[in-house]
Amino acid sequence: MLARSILEEKSSNRKSSIGSYWITTFGCQMNKADSERMAGTLEKMGYSRALDEFKADLVLYNTCTIRDSAQQKVYSFLGKQVKRKHEFPKLKLVVAGCLAQQEGESLLRRVPEIDLIMGPQHVNNLENLLGRVDSGNQVVATEETFISEDITNARRDSSICGWVNIIYGCNERCSYCVVPSVRGKEQSRYPDAIKNEIINLARDNFKEVTLLGQNIDAYGRDLPGTKKDGSNAYTLTDLLYFIHDVEGIRRIRFATSHPRYFSKRLIQACYELDKVCEHFHIPFQSGNDEILRLMARGYTVDKYKKIIENIRLLMPNASITADAIVAFPGETEKQYQDTLKLINEIGFDQVMTAAYSPRPNTPAAKWDNQIPEEVKKVRLKEINELIDKISRQRNQRYLNNIESILIEGFNPKNTSQIMGRTRTNRLTFLEIPKNNKFNYSLGDELNVKITEARSFSLSGQIINE
Repeated sequence: MLARSILEEKSSNRKSSIGSYWITTFGCQMNKADSERMAGTLEKMGYSRALDEFKADLVLYNTCTIRDSAQQKVYSFLGKQVKRKHEFPKLKLVVAGCLAQQEGESLLRRVPEIDLIMGPQHVNNLENLLGRVDSGNQVVATEETFISEDITNARRDSSICGWVNIIYGCNERCSYCVVPSVRGKEQSRYPDAIKNEIINLARDNFKEVTLLGQNIDAYGRDLPGTKKDGSNAYTLTDLLYFIHDVEGIRRIRFATSHPRYFSKRLIQACYELDKVCEHFHIPFQSGNDEILRLMARGYTVDKYKKIIENIRLLMPNASITADAIVAFPGETEKQYQDTLKLINEIGFDQVMTAAYSPRPNTPAAKWDNQIPEEVKKVRLKEINELIDKISRQRNQRYLNNIESILIEGFNPKNTSQIMGRTRTNRLTFLEIPKNNKFNYSLGDELNVKITEARSFSLSGQIINE
């Protein structure tokens, strides 16, 4: 039987003279990676991971501001901790991430009990900032800064799949998006530093890495030098070739892509490189060219469809996932229907959806043709129902197939099952054999016959070979 001691999370609850910490992460994969780095810093300082948020000596909220609902959730969490701080004044309250960057000192005026407010660019500097707090200061760190290559030693939530940041920030100016103003301008890490981090992950027995960036296809365009044809000296495609030979790493993923920069050369590299998984997350946001123009996305529906066509020419069974926004200011019923039409035409494996939410300091927030909330709710419900239907249909292609599943852990809702993912990123659940005939460990790749396909996950039986 699978050894539970290997799969269960390594305990970090060692005794500490400083105290315990708790981190709650809101938002995207970049935030999750940042939280791992901050957890590593806190443990290096001598903090231990708390078992209970409401007993921790330091509480850190790594925040998101991409939608108003995420922002309001943060304030709700903060309100509960403020009550604790009135009873236990030594409690340290830290707000990090995009909301911290957006609100800055105004957040401190709203919640004066906060000890430290820090934007995403200051993750590497957490120890120094807490030192200033310990000296009796309330600290706001939101100024633009260079992100050092000397990154922190992350406390990874997984011991098999690791996030690796390759580019920070974003230079795009989508009319609805607050990310560039809160995460700063693009800063690419150097290839050697990225590869060294991946080598270290391999030495620690990690089997999969996911390269991260807000606009990952823009990687390298801020690095010095150009090629003879005038193109960037180093690109995401070059990086994939460069890191592919790291021994011990079996799977490589990357996210999030922008259609404006997703090239044929990148697709060819993904086809040629065995370790690069056949899963592509490419947000389309709208299926209507006029809405895309108003969003300032920089591509057309036809260009997007051509990207998917080129992927499927080489990798017909690749998984395609995306993001979409409904009820963008001025979106007509016909324009909304164009989005549903595109979803039907492409046949996405999954689409992350949102109703448009006005964000501070973005052009679209100031437009006077905002869509009523009732319409937003109707459209969001309808698009989600369509996506659920198509995702279920798409997953039927796995039935009775033999898929390679990389084992990541136990199913938290059913510990009689182990779980992992296909190369196409489909979460798959497997019953642990009751006859004790097989022995498996975290990080093993198993041949699995898929026996059940749902909208967002699969189930299967281990094949004994």
